[in-house]
Amino acid sequence: MTELLITTREGTRAGIPSGSVEKYADRLRGELISAGHQAYDQARRVWNGNIDRRPALIARCLGVADVMASVAFAREHDLLIAVRSGAHHAAGYGTCDGGLVIDLSRMKGMKVDPARSIADAQAGLLWGEFDAETQVFGLATTGGVVSDTGIAGLTLGGGLGWLMGKHGLTIDNLLSVDLVTAEGKFLTASADAHTDLFWGLRGGGGNFGVATSFRYRLHPVGPTVLGGMVVHPMARARDVLRFYRDFSADLPDEAEVYAALATSPDGDPIAALLLGYNGPIEKGEKVLAPARAFGEPIADLVQPMPYALRNTIQDEPNAIHGIQRYWKSGFTEAIGDDLIDLIVEAAADFTSPLTGMIFFRVHGAATRVPSGATAFGLRQEQWDFNVISQWTEARETDAQIAWTRALWSRLEPLISGSAYVNHLAGDDSPEKVRASFGANYGRLAALKRQYDPMNVFRLNANIVPASV
Repeated sequence: MTELLITTREGTRAGIPSGSVEKYADRLRGELISAGHQAYDQARRVWNGNIDRRPALIARCLGVADVMASVAFAREHDLLIAVRSGAHHAAGYGTCDGGLVIDLSRMKGMKVDPARSIADAQAGLLWGEFDAETQVFGLATTGGVVSDTGIAGLTLGGGLGWLMGKHGLTIDNLLSVDLVTAEGKFLTASADAHTDLFWGLRGGGGNFGVATSFRYRLHPVGPTVLGGMVVHPMARARDVLRFYRDFSADLPDEAEVYAALATSPDGDPIAALLLGYNGPIEKGEKVLAPARAFGEPIADLVQPMPYALRNTIQDEPNAIHGIQRYWKSGFTEAIGDDLIDLIVEAAADFTSPLTGMIFFRVHGAATRVPSGATAFGLRQEQWDFNVISQWTEARETDAQIAWTRALWSRLEPLISGSAYVNHLAGDDSPEKVRASFGANYGRLAALKRQYDPMNVFRLNANIVPASV
């Protein structure tokens, strides 16, 4: 009998009889893809082109039954599991070498109840698709800042976005999660059922199972909002970042202001302020006026626009699948002049025109939730700072990664040792992962022992099950 060679959870090699694989395939409504299938090379790709892994099997699930069958099959054969929804994580958690990819990307069902301001959304949806459905009713919830980010991964990691100052993180608007556990069981976690698990799912990442559907609270938003960029030459970057530090430190809940150093589509080095206001346009224009009046910008692109369009202004090049990427990130409660000087110095030495650095201000409603109320516990006012290295040619990979690591080694002493879970790099230390869950890590580890004691779901910002 022929066998399919696979990678176990512990990283060893083993074989599965082909007959077992065939029986598994027969149980699926969706498609089971392996090497040699005409769709294999496309199906194994993820957003980060620097991730080039070859799973043994890819299950394109069409529903919960397919997910349950996939988890059961993986457990039976001790098979390494990767879970994919939007596949947008820089570390490439949505794929693996030699294991099973549980691919949810075709599970895109969604229902909006405008009377109750609630949306039920399957895990394969992207934020652009989610917004398209909710905005028909003039509703939205906090989502990503790049439109092709998957709703599942972003939600489970906390969910920073354009509405966080006014409406909190995505998890602060999460009402329930449908989940397939490591035992292959289906359950719904909410404030009324499996409450401990619901706590852990709000910021604990993909550690506790395969989330198949989410229920969100929605808010009246748009359809027209104020947003856009104010662009300055890189020569003014120090002044721009100092202004940004002071201006963004005292924002009203309705305002969002981010800052980026990057290269324009025309190839010019730039410092940009990304502005948004979630309220009346006239009031937003007054609140954001100082950011538009500062200095002598080379372009002011801030204007009334559809809410869904504002969520695409960072799509180029960040939404493009297949670009090579390497990412480093950290939270900081202060932007000192020494940090600014180092960032500006590094921006003058970008090794790729696609590379950028960006600050996201976490404030308002997102910071008024008690740190122990959800698994995401770093609720203080702070900035999420990211170095996003991106390039197109694989031959540049070693040099680009080396440049990023060298820069980060200089930056890291100036910021905290924690990061937004969704922005952790695949090579970040276990200590940084633990720090990023803050004081909640011990409770999360105990919860992991309860729901996934064998660490079946380990391709993530992994929480190690607590010892008995």
